[in-house]
Amino acid sequence: MRSRFAIQLIAILLAGSAWAVEVKTATQLSSFAWRHKAEWFGGYSAVHIFDGGRRMIALSDRATLVTAQIDRNGDQIEGVEISGHWPVLSSKGRLMSGRAGDSEGIAVAPDGSFFISFEGVHRIAYYPAPGTNAQVLPIPRDFKALASNGSFEGLAIDNAGRLYTLTEESRTRTGQIPVYRWDGQRWSLPFVLQPRGKFLPVAADFGPDGRLYVLERAVSLIGFRSRLRRWQIEGDMPVAEETLFETGTGAHDNLEGLSVWRDDQGRLRATMISDDNFLALQRTELVEYLLPD
Repeated sequence: MRSRFAIQLIAILLAGSAWAVEVKTATQLSSFAWRHKAEWFGGYSAVHIFDGGRRMIALSDRATLVTAQIDRNGDQIEGVEISGHWPVLSSKGRLMSGRAGDSEGIAVAPDGSFFISFEGVHRIAYYPAPGTNAQVLPIPRDFKALASNGSFEGLAIDNAGRLYTLTEESRTRTGQIPVYRWDGQRWSLPFVLQPRGKFLPVAADFGPDGRLYVLERAVSLIGFRSRLRRWQIEGDMPVAEETLFETGTGAHDNLEGLSVWRDDQGRLRATMISDDNFLALQRTELVEYLLPD
């Protein structure tokens, strides 16, 4: 998300933050402020962690893809070194900006290819590698009716290679969160998720445990709150819903990206990244939590 929070964000950051985190079943490990002087740096809305937590792909909501090495000391992140960056191109190989370039979610396949979701113009695109042209997936009629700034922020691939996306603000007629699935041939709506409170989905991932994880955010004039929920998917039914953590206002910046992975000790971790909206008063933050199995 970009412009619509600008006025609120200034009030939030001037008001300061409160580290009142209501940890339930997850434990925070670290928080790292990532800084870089390049003009294209910032606005990160998606993240993918791999190579045992040593490498990262981050996606900006201004159509920029970044790869980086992560320097760790135990459970703490001590540095992030950018190894490459590319523009996210259109299907015709053009640079994208404005609503067309509002890239919000990323899902990386086992072969290194990836999908990106776009919120301004509702669509999902496939990319064989960084710097390649988009291959836009078919756009069903349902997508065209979604809220203009409230569609696809979350994107995830399950263990069967199927792609899932869910909407931030748009809801079904009964008020639930629609989850769309691409099986390589067509889109379907296999299940919905129940919204709870004022939180809105901003990222999703399937963990190595096969469960669906959804990062959610709530915004007020005094700060951000974050929540992480997960479900087991049995057939086409989400079951065993769990809330892993729910923060107090101001505990973190504007967390919008999520990656769930296992570290070298076999522990389940969630890494999240914040969207600084290209505002000097915000920060790009990498936050990690240890999750229960």
